[in-house]
Amino acid sequence: MPSHLSADRPAAQPPGRGSVDALISQTRRLRGDVDAVRRDTRSDGSDPQERWQRALCDLALHQLSDLDEHLAQLRDGPAPASPVPAAPPADRPEPPAARRGSLLSRVGSAEWNLLTDEASWSGELYQILGRDPATAPLTLDELPSLVLDEDRPKLTAMVTHCLVDAKPIDGEFRIVRPDGEIRTVHMMGEPVLDSDGSAASMWAVLRDVSALRRSQSEVSETRDSLQRHRHHAQTEHRLAVELQEAVLPPWRGSLRLPHGGPATLDLAARYLPSSASALIGGDWYDALELADGDTLLSVGDLTGHGVAVTSGMATLLGAVRGMAMAGTQPGQLMSWLNQLLDATVQPALGSAVCCRYRPQSRTLTWAQAGHPAPLLFRDGTGRRLNPPDGVLLGATSGAVYAQAEETLEVGDVLLLHTDGLVPRHSGADSVSRLLDLAPRLGGARDAQDCVRLVVEAFGDSEREDDACVLVARVTS
Repeated sequence: MPSHLSADRPAAQPPGRGSVDALISQTRRLRGDVDAVRRDTRSDGSDPQERWQRALCDLALHQLSDLDEHLAQLRDGPAPASPVPAAPPADRPEPPAARRGSLLSRVGSAEWNLLTDEASWSGELYQILGRDPATAPLTLDELPSLVLDEDRPKLTAMVTHCLVDAKPIDGEFRIVRPDGEIRTVHMMGEPVLDSDGSAASMWAVLRDVSALRRSQSEVSETRDSLQRHRHHAQTEHRLAVELQEAVLPPWRGSLRLPHGGPATLDLAARYLPSSASALIGGDWYDALELADGDTLLSVGDLTGHGVAVTSGMATLLGAVRGMAMAGTQPGQLMSWLNQLLDATVQPALGSAVCCRYRPQSRTLTWAQAGHPAPLLFRDGTGRRLNPPDGVLLGATSGAVYAQAEETLEVGDVLLLHTDGLVPRHSGADSVSRLLDLAPRLGGARDAQDCVRLVVEAFGDSEREDDACVLVARVTS
């Protein structure tokens, strides 16, 4: 709607229909591509990152749909002020998506003549504001009556700056439609100056951006949720690492027991984190010098990941140490560990191997709970020790765990590990792959060199779970 000052000028010609149609086709193709990406991000809503990605796709779709509508309106020109379509029957409410697509994306225009106090609105503006086209358009003084009380000062300031200071209008405010629905409107406009430089009229285009702002708000909320989730995960990981480091022996090289340890064993160990998860698991390794001169060797794994699991692992390891110090034999120790897990508030499953080595007789007494048996390497060959009976810890109440004995010899290498050491998808039996290291382990200088050989063979694998390896080499 041209101002009164442009009546003697030729009317602006719309852009070529063909070029606008080409832009519309490109926009619709892009919208289809974004919608395909959106469908690929569907999930159950439990992953904050997927929720954020989906919200971004929804926002892009809103913007592309608006662009499609605006290009179509550019091609077709403004709609005349026609009657508002009749409201659907009460038993057939208009779908929200249809309302947003057919009414809310359109752009309306208006011009207010300050000399005659006349106003002129396009048909789309009547639709956006929910007003009857049969009624007269509101003047600038009447327009604030549609605006929420808290947003009226904003609209007044924009109009004042436009008319007094000749500043363009570019801002948003919320309106209340006759049906009580609140919507957000974006307004852009400029003053039309007369020959002496004063404002003669003001024109503006108004667009309902409610759906767009809702999408942007959802993106912001999901982004904040993702950031909180990441911060929580980082905090949990830090706590789990600190807890793990607090309870596992800080071995950097050969294991050294508090009082120097028995001269008959050379010990070393390594913890290997998962490559598939940033969370810390419940794997442990331990060696403890007992009061009677024996040495306790143990490895185990509590199922799961995170602070709760690491805390549970610390509880189990503390119980193992306490019972071993009290003289409890490996079989009975496993039974009591099973009772401990069975009595916890949050049920859990775990596996473990507990060995008690007596240096005077080189006797190894051991028990296991659903765990890989220790491997014994001697004279360049290796074998798996025959495991005594024992089910997973926490699997059943009142479980009984048997014990087995093995006499070791000078030069023997005993290897204990958790089942995450060899990836399940490797296609080879984990015991066979470890036993293949026998010639190299037999030629190793010490226990630390043995651990290094194992880590070189399995440390770079795509490991789904954490793993521990503990090596004891009999020196005398």
